[in-house]
Amino acid sequence: MYYPFYFDKTILILIPAILVTIYAQGKISSTYNKYRRIGIRNGYTGALVARMILDNSGLSYVKIEMINRELGDHYDPRDKVLRLSPDVYNGNTIAAAGIAAHEVGHAIQDSKSYGPLVLRNTIVPIVNLGSNLSWILLIIGLVLGNSLFINLGIIFFSGAVIFQLVTLPVEFNASNRALKILSSMNILYSDELDGAKKVLKSAALTYIAAALMAISQLIRLIAISKRE
Repeated sequence: MYYPFYFDKTILILIPAILVTIYAQGKISSTYNKYRRIGIRNGYTGALVARMILDNSGLSYVKIEMINRELGDHYDPRDKVLRLSPDVYNGNTIAAAGIAAHEVGHAIQDSKSYGPLVLRNTIVPIVNLGSNLSWILLIIGLVLGNSLFINLGIIFFSGAVIFQLVTLPVEFNASNRALKILSSMNILYSDELDGAKKVLKSAALTYIAAALMAISQLIRLIAISKRE
């Protein structure tokens, strides 16, 4: 007899990923809150840091907009727009400079057709569709006891795992670019650069946690399918 997922012992497979996720969320929260309060000596806001780096990289056509969502900072490759949260856009802090530079790193990746970014952007529509279908198929398969639906669900869910894995080099590379540029353009001093590095490293933990969770979910689904 099959019991619902949340009563199933395979839930134990997710525990390491859950613990890493909790740690990552706590780390990014504490690190960000610390360095959002420490100003940089040059006094540049995140928006100005982004503009300076974009123009220096030949990306003057990339626009910068403010969005009303904390930690919602991102680069939109379709519209060529860098969207920054209020604290990053207006903030003249270490956290604001680091995050703004990181997002510019994605714009630079886009301009150079960085392989992992191109791949991630290409598979986004497929992954979104597959992720939604995967759970529908899995539920149908488990309710009906039909291994075909379960296996199809696992195949579709695998796309989400691939997406998370591809995201890792994209984010790591953007952070590396950001830190090098912040140093080479003398936007941050060495001690400030150490703080920015800590902010970006803690943010990277969230992507690692997401990848680990996706892999753990896939392993769990495969374990469930084996006993059907």
